[in-house]
Parts: sequence; structure tokens; C-alpha cells
Amino acid sequence: MKFSKCLAAPLTAIALVLAAPALAAPIKIALDTPADLQQSGTYVWAHTFAEYLKQHGMEAEEYERNALGEEAERLDQVSQGLLEVSMSDAKSAGTLDGTIMGTMMPYFFADIPELDKALGEGGMLARINEGTIPKGVRVMDAVYLGLPSGIHTTSKPVATLADMADLRMRALDEVQIQTFEAWGSKGTIVSWSEVPNALQTGVADGYINPPSIPLVFGHTGFIRHFTDAKMSASVRVALVSEDWYQGLSDEERKTVDEAAAEAHKANRAWLNSQTTILDDLKAAGIEVIELSEEERAKFREASQPLYKQVVMPEGALEAWSKAIGK
Repeated sequence: MKFSKCLAAPLTAIALVLAAPALAAPIKIALDTPADLQQSGTYVWAHTFAEYLKQHGMEAEEYERNALGEEAERLDQVSQGLLEVSMSDAKSAGTLDGTIMGTMMPYFFADIPELDKALGEGGMLARINEGTIPKGVRVMDAVYLGLPSGIHTTSKPVATLADMADLRMRALDEVQIQTFEAWGSKGTIVSWSEVPNALQTGVADGYINPPSIPLVFGHTGFIRHFTDAKMSASVRVALVSEDWYQGLSDEERKTVDEAAAEAHKANRAWLNSQTTILDDLKAAGIEVIELSEEERAKFREASQPLYKQVVMPEGALEAWSKAIGK
């Protein structure tokens, strides 16, 4: 049977279309804060990462906070390979391997460089990934949302440990519940999306977060006081799908690793540039309270028992201690 030229041409075109490789979909990057390069350290990381990928031939697209689901949904998508990159809270990775919960222990690390040393030279990021990678999630980097966390309150200023006594604080998880109890106050777990309502209705009197958070999320109308407690680093994580990562070509994987390295440097450089944040809070009408060394010592001492209460795999606390020479 002979085909006419009229029939052969369309068939040839169809064959070429079917044989041609499909265009790669853009890499999805789920954000955890508004796209604010001035106030959000995690956005600095995500945007730097995305721009590096684009400049090196890999398309990437940023998705607004919660556009692809809240924390638990995004973690599930990453583990299944449905979402390539998610800027997430450390607790998400902690559900896969609790070792990372050590990054949030109050007053355990002297400063951010000490935590960075533990994660890198001390091998703790690699140890975390030993637990998360078999479950489909790679912790590409620990990312700082802002300067070390302090105490934000709506009505009562906190200048001493005793001032915590009659406060009920919004808690992220059980670790923060235990923290508040150790400090003589109470905690109530509230999802971040419900925080504004909780603070304005008195369900919670405040929260623990970096100093920039009321500015980033528009809470300056009801947060009235900030105590610069410097209790712990404001650690978030950049999670990537291990299925996606391993499915990349060697060249693409190298580009992703380089993008993460550039994003890491940008995040740390941004953190070091945050020299006016307390003045920014004051300009927004928020009172800034500096703890005396005596009161900071009281907070630190009250926090010591928490280290053995943080749920981590056997040997993890000792590994953290060894990583910082304690």
C-alpha cells in the first residue's frame, strides 16, 4: 500500500513530535515567607538558589508561601518526588530524623558560627541526612531566617525570667511547650496561619522568633515588645526531593550543589548585614528590651534540663556536644 505525500507529511511530523524529548518542567521552590530580600533570610537563600539555577540553564519557579500546601503537605510532596525544593521549618525534617532538633536547643550553642561549625566541620548535617535521605528527603542546607530568636509579646514586656510567669506563649511544638514550662510560663500550640488571630484575641500573649518576624509578617500592629534574649539560632531548612536529586544528570547535580553553596553564602552574608533590625523594630513602635547578663544567665540555667528532653535518636545529643567541643 502506498501513502500519498499529503498523508506522509503529517505522519512524519507526528513521529518527530513523539520522538522529541519533552521540555523539562521548571524546578518548583516552595517559599516559607513573603518574598522579602530585606527581612527574610530564607527568601534570600531561595531566591539566590533559583537565580543561580536559571543562570546555568535550569529553569526554576518560586511559589508563594503555602501555595503548594502547608508544612506537612510540602514535606510529603518532597518525600514522594512531587515537589523539588521546600523552604521548611526544622521540625519537618525532625519528623524524619530528630537529630536536627538539636539546632533549636535554647542556649546550647554560644553563637551562630559555633552551630555552623557543628553542622559542617562537626559532621552534623551529614548525620542528619543519614536519617532523612532513606525517607526521600535531603536536607540541602540549614538556613537562618533571621538573627537569634527572642521573646515577642503583645502587652507585657519581659525583662526578667520572673516576667514569664503569667504569660501564655504560642508554641511551635512540644519542644517549645517544654521550654516555656522550664521558664515558668505556659505554652499553647498554634499553627502559624492562626497566630495573628491568637495574639489579637488573647489566646496567646506572644511568641519566640527572630527580631525581624513582626516586620516580615505584618505583626507590628499587635506585637508591642521584643526581648533580645538570643536563646537560639532561627534555623529553617532547605529540603530537596532525593528522588529528584538522584534523577539529575551529573552536570545538573553539580549545578544544584553549586547553587546551594551560593545560597548558603548569600544567607550568611545577609545575616551579618542585619545590623539595624532592632532600630527597625523601634521605628515600627515596638519596645526593644535588652536582657542583663544576670537575667540571661537565669534563662540559660533554666534551659539546661531541656537538652535531655529533646527527642533525638540515641547518641545524637552526645554527637552535638562533641561537634562543638563540649
